[in-house]
Amino acid sequence: MTPLLQVRGIEKRYGARIGCTAVSFDLYPGEVMGIVGESGSGKSTLLSCLAGHLAPDAGQVIFDTRARGPVDTVTMAEPERRMLARTDWAYVHQNPRDGLRMGVSAGGNVGERLMAVGARNYGSIRSTAEDWLGRVEIAGDRIDDRPAAFSGGMQQRLQIARNLVTGPRLVFMDEPTGGLDVSVQARLLDLLRGLVRRLGLSAVIVTHDLAVVRLLADRLMVMKGGRVVETGLTDQVLDDPQHAYTQLLVSSVLQV
Repeated sequence: MTPLLQVRGIEKRYGARIGCTAVSFDLYPGEVMGIVGESGSGKSTLLSCLAGHLAPDAGQVIFDTRARGPVDTVTMAEPERRMLARTDWAYVHQNPRDGLRMGVSAGGNVGERLMAVGARNYGSIRSTAEDWLGRVEIAGDRIDDRPAAFSGGMQQRLQIARNLVTGPRLVFMDEPTGGLDVSVQARLLDLLRGLVRRLGLSAVIVTHDLAVVRLLADRLMVMKGGRVVETGLTDQVLDDPQHAYTQLLVSSVLQV
């Protein structure tokens, strides 16, 4: 099977400081990769490089496109990469306000992404938006409400609907449950797990929360100082960590 995403030797520096270096992995269709580490470990820099938000200093991010097969998105023309970000890719921000149009209705937020890929029939767009609001547990009668009227958890669910409505094959998630109350986190995680499995999504999830990757990720990468220090099946890494840093991360959670 051809990997959906092939990451080869990604490196990003900020002057003398390493953002991330020598990161390589393959991601297969339907697989979820979790990336964990403390603040400053390089996980968010890596995610930004993978998603095209940052240009890496070295390395390749090869995506198996529908039209042309495996293509290096680092050297891809900007218009083509933008179209990829609207169709086959999605990006869920930690702060949902960064991924939503706050002055546009809930239905409009979902509909905008459909229009970006060519949808023009208003009735069909509105119907699809309402269907997706239901999928993320937002009542249909809230379709004309603006995101500012929603709680943080509802805003995050709306951002997820906006991202998934075009049927992307790869979703990047940056701390998707960060900043939410524990009870809201649990509900959102349950929703995400169901959507990932039902839709057969591939995803790369960055988080500091080991409970998130335990629930969602098939495989796990642990980063420290911009480098990957351990990788493997999620349960294997969390239940029997080999690297001293991973052992520290796991034990700190157990002691809480």
